[in-house]
Amino acid sequence: AVIVCPETKQDLEPAGPDLVSKINSLIEKGELLSRSKQKVTEPIDGGLVRKGDGKYLYPVRDDIPVLLVDESIPLEGIQ
Repeated sequence: AVIVCPETKQDLEPAGPDLVSKINSLIEKGELLSRSKQKVTEPIDGGLVRKGDGKYLYPVRDDIPVLLVDESIPLEGIQ
């Protein structure tokens, strides 16, 4: 089965280790907000990035993708 963005139905692809590391660094510093403007406090084990535009990352924690639009992480200025 292919995992798709719950908002646009675009395919999602795994985030690279560099991006995951950058995101966890921002989380550690308390500088990362989710799409719903909530501070992200839990580190991620991985992520799924929207193919095509690469605008959002859906976090993966404990091998479970969190496919909620409000919990997605905007990637503008991070990649």
